[in-house]
Amino acid sequence: MTSTPTETWPAPLAPAPIRATVTVPGSKSETNRALILAALADGPSTIRYGLDARDTRLMREALRTLGVKITESAAEHAWRIEPPETFTAGGTIDCGLAGTVMRFVPPVAALAAGEVAFDADEQAYRRPMDVLLNALRDCGATVPDDASTLPFRLAGRPDLPGGVITIDASTSSQFVSALLLAGARFAQGLDLRHDGKDVPSQPHIDMTVAMLRERGVAVDDSEPARWVVSPGPIAAVDVVIEPDLSNAAPFLAAAAITGGTVTVPNWPEHTHQPGDQLREILARFGAAVGRNDSGLTVIGTDQIHAVDLDLREASELTPVIAAIAALADGTSHIRNVAHIRGHETDRLAALEAELDALGAHVTQTDDGLTIHPRLLGGGLWHCYADHRMAHAGALLGLVVNDIELDDIACTGKTMPEFAELWQSMINSSVVDQESTDA
Repeated sequence: MTSTPTETWPAPLAPAPIRATVTVPGSKSETNRALILAALADGPSTIRYGLDARDTRLMREALRTLGVKITESAAEHAWRIEPPETFTAGGTIDCGLAGTVMRFVPPVAALAAGEVAFDADEQAYRRPMDVLLNALRDCGATVPDDASTLPFRLAGRPDLPGGVITIDASTSSQFVSALLLAGARFAQGLDLRHDGKDVPSQPHIDMTVAMLRERGVAVDDSEPARWVVSPGPIAAVDVVIEPDLSNAAPFLAAAAITGGTVTVPNWPEHTHQPGDQLREILARFGAAVGRNDSGLTVIGTDQIHAVDLDLREASELTPVIAAIAALADGTSHIRNVAHIRGHETDRLAALEAELDALGAHVTQTDDGLTIHPRLLGGGLWHCYADHRMAHAGALLGLVVNDIELDDIACTGKTMPEFAELWQSMINSSVVDQESTDA
């Protein structure tokens, strides 16, 4: 299964400081976790304002393949999820490039009485899966010995034992979340232990645990690197999905690099989303950042300061942060993101190549990037079928002439309307400037 390349997209230049209010769609992380939990629940439930993008469509289709009934109402921004009595085997699940689908769905499929196949876009074949597949073997599922990446098949059983499982999740927190989400449905529950370097993206695990507890699942995470999930039912809960704070990154960054003002409405006061770290990160670059009842507002200043950032817990922000750093007043360092070499693409190598091609000087370290800003020029920005790389290229295009992206369509993974929202943001800035001039 492959994605089709598209024609290049000229990144629009900002004709004035960006001044806009941008409403971003729902959180992918929350949406796909909510879908999994609704499919595992003890009754029907409703998800409102879930993200409707490629990753979440793939998740809904994956669950339908396993026998889950999902009724969608666009008018009410709602999906009704009805779990089956037993999950259905025999189908093939398309994971696309969605890490949450390729990691979260196999433990659910392992509760079906029979074999389920998993495939994906070819770019996903290099993403690590051995940690999860080994864990499912230990849980009692049957997975061929030679299966370590996509595509693969597994055969499960409704009374999958579970029990004590030890993994090394230092390459992705998704391995932890995947097993925790289904753990209550295992016959013995789940006693999950991590043995290795620190797990990245801890806020995503915190999100998973919080959502389980909201559904009445007992999770003991009092011991470091250990999560004990008691066996039992998962309550059906109606939920409203928060805005995707990580997808807000390029829009808020647009204010920071153009000296403008951007507000993202409905920014939660408290959240488990790692994207909330944008508040502190953009302030360290020199922007003014504030939240009130209207949302989160970022106001750019006349300088972009160099930064030294540990992004272990918010690594998906790396491409946009690297783009800002390429415009800063000195050398910046991004640390503790070695694991993003295994994301949609090797993001560290991709950022080094693309920023260097525009004139910056970027070097990879063992766990991140060192970015030396230089005068940037235009050129073709390769997206590597990676939505976060596309966000970074579009951001630079606001202030650097003649940048073209080779695949703006890849933003459909989490935000199909990205190009339209981006242009609308720029258009509103022009109208604001004309009004001010008048």
